[in-house]
Amino acid sequence: MSFLTPLGALIAVLVVAPVAAFVVGERGRRRVNALLRLKQPSRNKRLAPVVAVVVIAALFGLAATQPTVVRRSQQHIRTDAEAWFVLDTSLSMKAAAGPGSPSRFRRAQSLAIRLRNELADVPVGVASITDRALPHLFPSPDSDTFDVTVERSMGIERPPPTDGFSTRITTLGSIARIASDNFFAPTTRKRLIVVFTDGETKPFVDESLGTVFRQPPGVHAVFVRIWGAGEHVYDGHRVDPLYRPDPSSATYIQQLAATTGGVAVDAGDFGAIVKAAREALGHGPTQVLKNEQRRLELAPYLAGFAFLPLGFLLWRRNL
Repeated sequence: MSFLTPLGALIAVLVVAPVAAFVVGERGRRRVNALLRLKQPSRNKRLAPVVAVVVIAALFGLAATQPTVVRRSQQHIRTDAEAWFVLDTSLSMKAAAGPGSPSRFRRAQSLAIRLRNELADVPVGVASITDRALPHLFPSPDSDTFDVTVERSMGIERPPPTDGFSTRITTLGSIARIASDNFFAPTTRKRLIVVFTDGETKPFVDESLGTVFRQPPGVHAVFVRIWGAGEHVYDGHRVDPLYRPDPSSATYIQQLAATTGGVAVDAGDFGAIVKAAREALGHGPTQVLKNEQRRLELAPYLAGFAFLPLGFLLWRRNL
């Protein structure tokens, strides 16, 4: 536990004034009771108000120090490896088995997060792909930031493609930009790109992709196909008539994997995805990264508890 503003505890000194007033009032009460020969109240009744005041001051004083429960951990991070997870955000990734079923994109998000957890020792970045590849998060060891980026910052056609009038806008060949445009740190020797897509791309023949991916130190690619023959794009409960599932997407994925020297894996075989990624990254040196994560701020709770003795004082005053 740490205290962000320890000097805030000085606010508890304010309890001196009401306690002094209580002492003076108590002496006066005793003299009056003695003169009038009234029965003295019990000690508990006499001390209850001052105890309540002290508790209120203590709770507010402690709250003013802003106590925070902090979790510290150490993480071993690869210094020679980085990975990029590329999520297809084209409209076809909105397809699902039914109006209430998870879309291809939602399944891609879940797979990306699961795979990120399996590669906890590797810095991972996130990019999206439609007719171009765009980075959203550069490789980082912070899994929380990764999860937030994937779940909240990414979405179907966010940003929209440049060619908004075509029914098929995905260009998987544009992943070459990730391999060639300094997306990886210059010192990174083990480089991995994992693409989560339905494979419904514009046909392409680009043998230069092989050169880009094999250029030293080389980039390993894993293509995860997320697709279903009976899936449709839904607008509410209505099927979008402009979309048709493309069974040849599997062929496109295989061609792309062969061209880049990578592997194609079906989304249903998560073990194979992890195995392919681990084999591509291999083993390498690590460094210890110390993490400090704020878990819980206690000040609001302490201030809230202070209203209990305050309520007691108000209730006693009205008796």
